[in-house]
Order: sequence, then structure tokens, then C-alpha cells
Amino acid sequence: MVFIVLAGSPRSGGTLTELDAGGNASAPLPFDRAELIAAVASREPARPRWVWSDTALWYPVLLEAGIRIERSQDLRLAHRILKLSEATRGTPLRDAAANAWDAAAAPAGDHSNTLFDDGASEHEGDPIEELLLQRRTLDAVARTDPAQAGRLQLLLAAESCGALIAEEMRFTGMPWRRDLHAAMLENALGPRPQFGGRPAKLESLADQIRVGLDVPALNPDSQPDLLRALKKAGLPVTGTSKWDLRELRHPVIEPLLEYKKGARLLSANGWAWMEAWVQDGRFHPEYVVGGVVTGRWATRGGGALQLPTEVRGAVRADEGWSLVVADAAQLEPRIIAAMARDEAMAAAGRKRDLYQGLVDAGVVDTRAHAKVAMLGALYGATSGESARLMPRLTRAFPRAIGLVEAAARAGERGEQVSTWLGRSSPLPGDAWEGADANPSTDAAPSDDRRARQAARDWGRFTRNFVAQGTAAEWAMCWMAGLRQRLRALADEQGEPHLVLFLHDEVMVHTPAHLADAVGTAVAEAANDAGRLLFGDFPVDFALTVATVSSYDQAK
Repeated sequence: MVFIVLAGSPRSGGTLTELDAGGNASAPLPFDRAELIAAVASREPARPRWVWSDTALWYPVLLEAGIRIERSQDLRLAHRILKLSEATRGTPLRDAAANAWDAAAAPAGDHSNTLFDDGASEHEGDPIEELLLQRRTLDAVARTDPAQAGRLQLLLAAESCGALIAEEMRFTGMPWRRDLHAAMLENALGPRPQFGGRPAKLESLADQIRVGLDVPALNPDSQPDLLRALKKAGLPVTGTSKWDLRELRHPVIEPLLEYKKGARLLSANGWAWMEAWVQDGRFHPEYVVGGVVTGRWATRGGGALQLPTEVRGAVRADEGWSLVVADAAQLEPRIIAAMARDEAMAAAGRKRDLYQGLVDAGVVDTRAHAKVAMLGALYGATSGESARLMPRLTRAFPRAIGLVEAAARAGERGEQVSTWLGRSSPLPGDAWEGADANPSTDAAPSDDRRARQAARDWGRFTRNFVAQGTAAEWAMCWMAGLRQRLRALADEQGEPHLVLFLHDEVMVHTPAHLADAVGTAVAEAANDAGRLLFGDFPVDFALTVATVSSYDQAK
């Protein structure tokens, strides 16, 4: 494996250095922007691993030049994983004080190129030194636990590939019909106001709310004012969320809920959003890879992870193209079955709905109870129906339930837990105090209760961390394998490409005649991701796959 390390700035210039498997470095080759593009284009056919500080800083320049690469190592993403991983305890990287590599990543698609800012950090660390340090860290892990070192290496590769995919999706964009979006907004909210203010339908609802609460000057967008008005009307309310409001009985509740839904649409995906994020018939989201501590993605802007049903009809395939939408069913329960090697739970979900499989196995009586019980296992059920059903799950699947219970107990003790590949949870922090197993007789009862509650809360976090984090790893491997397959399907009519990723869901924009092949590729990539993580353990990762012309048809 040849590593090619890029340092400096992709726009104003830097150096290119080749490292062989033994860490021997070539003489640094200086480049400007044009020379960088030429150097990458000439070397990419040999399938090196490109090494750089931040994919979001370097890759856009190559994409603009029509160059896509197969493999990379994002040093900042890798550093963050290795720095926190339990597996790297005692290594220089883990024990070192915070440095430049601990800083936040560059914004996605950062095209800064002014006299004073060319997109490169003046405090950037040496990428060759950091690469060698990361390799030494993995070598140290391998000396005591070769299997764990292999899993960590897979995690770093998957995370870096995810960063490539995120930038490719941002650059290519999701097909989006502005005319359809505008019509949806007008239908839901009324015509766009010419001089600001609320659209007509929202203003009409606001008037109904004012009349219903007898507060003529009420601004329903003000949470404190609305809360006061509701209390003045005699309603026993402690908040103004839709969940709080749905519990109330009053004529004003229906228009208020409708107003809040419309106001949310206007704020999150209204006309201003469309002008900012949709250009040339494409929505260009900014994903943040590993933006959540579990490894799940976040977004820096555009809200790609929260596209409401009201606007999904605007996501429309181009003429002669289709959208293939796939999501993994009951992903996290299948993940804990595989992690725990719980063959009984794996069998319940084999080639079918896992929740129905629990019913068929006699664990619970209805599919609804199966879902409630499993969510309770993943998130910590302490009361209600979930808690009542938990003993049944524990008896039926002791290995799987034991795994999440052990993660919860570790969290309650203030310990780290780790995903299958080795991403570790953060420690609770200085403000956290776990419950003392032998509390002082001088401790105030209220202090002890607070400590125990804090411990339980952190235990619920670590309980879910192992499942959600490993599910994120599976999904990253799924996308990486799918990315390769899609490129192999390209023909003279175009190349299928990923346009959306939502935790356990992907969407591919494809020439229509390739839709069936894309569906097959999606399923094969899911199976391969399962084998890559869990070997020959017999767990199925069931998918639902739909070929549609617009996103709203997939639900």
C-alpha cells in the first residue's frame, strides 16, 4: 500500500510526499492548484491511499476538476477515533495533550480563497508525523490484540470513505424541483409575502389563536408569551411543544398545532431555505461525518437528515432516471444480536420482520409489544409497558440483552464502552458524579438521589451507544461497498450515485434502466457489510427497497 500525503492548501499550494509500507518517504514534491490536480489524476489509477488533514478541505478541489478518488485517510477523523478509543490506552497518541489535530474539521465545501484566508489552517500539524503516529498506535494495539487492531483499521477506513461520500453527495447534489417545492409551500402556507411577515394561512391561524386565548397582541412564535397565554386560559401546561399540547383539551389546540407545523415548515424548508440550498435543480447538503459521538452523521446546514414529508415530493428524479430508496429494517436489534452472538435473536429476524419474528417465537403477543420491548432494551425501560415486557426479552435472548445491560452498568460506573469496531464513548465529564456504592452517612439524601439519577442517565446513554454506534459502522461499510458497486454500473447513459444518507437509509439517483441492478447492488452491499463486521455469524440485515420517481412515493 502506497500512502500519498498532501500538506499545505489545495488552492494556494503545498507538497506531495509518497510513503511506502515501511514508512519511507520520498522527497516532498511542491505543487500549486493545477499541479495538484495533475498529480492526483496521474497517480489515482494505481489506487494509492490519499492522506490529508480534512476531506472537506481537499476533496472539493478534486471534484471540481472532475476527479474522484477511491481511498483516503482523513487524519483528523482518524485522530479523534484513536484519541478516545479504549483500545489505545497507554499509547503516545492517547496520552498526548490536545494539539492541532484535535481541532474541529474544516466546513464542508469550504472554498475560502481570499487574500487573508485560503482555507488552510495556520496551526495545522505535520500530516506525515500524524500519519506515522497513527500507524504506530495501531501497531501498539496489534501487539496485544491483533483482532481489535484490525477492527480499528476498518473503522478508520470506513470513516474516511464516509467523508469522501459526504463530499460527493454535497458536490453532486440531490435532484430537487424548485417549482414543485414552491407550489407545496403555497398550498401549505399561502403565497409568499412580498415584504416579509407571515404567509396568509399562518397569519389566519395566528388570529384564531389570539381569539381563542383572548390575547389580541399575542405572538405565537414567542414561547414565553404563548406559555403565559395558555396558563391564563386555565390550561395545565408546562411547555409548548407539540407533545405537551397534544395532551390538552381546548378549542385553541388544533389551530395552534397546525400553526406550529406550518411555522416549522417555513423556518426549516421555506422559500429562504430553497434560495440558500437549491441551485441548478440540486440540493447540496453539508454533512458532518461522525458529527454525533456515536459516529452517526450530522449536518452543518440544509437539514438533509430531517427532510419533512411535506417537501419530499420536490425530490424528483431527472427525466429518464429513477430514485432507488432503501432502508434497513430494525437495524439496531440486529446489530446487538450479532455483537452478542445471540443466535436466537438473529433467527427471529432471519429473512423477515424481526418484530413479527418475536411474536412468532412466542416472546410477546403482538408486533406492537415487540417493538415497545425492543426499544425499551435499547434505551433503558424503567417503567410502563417496556419495563413489563423486558423480563420476557431477557429470558428469550439472554446474550443480546446481557450485552446492553452490561453497557448500561459500565456507564453507571462512569466507564467507557465501545462499539464493535472500537469507537469509544466519552467519559461523563467533571460535572458528573456517579452513585457511590457505599455512600457516606453524612451525604444528604437529595445529593445521593441526584448522583444515582445521573448514573442512571449516563447508563442509558452507554446502553444505546454500543448499538447505535455499531449500527453507524455497519451503515458506513454498507455505503462504502455500495459506492464501489455503483461506479462499476456506469454506462454511456450515466452513473448511479448516492444522493442521500439518513442513518439506516440511502437513496440513489440512477438511469432508469439500471434501477434493478442498483437494487441488487444495495442488497449485496448490505450483506457484505454484515460479513465484514461479523464474519459468518448468521444475522440478516433486511432491507426494504423501492424504485420511485419522487422521494415521497417511497414511504
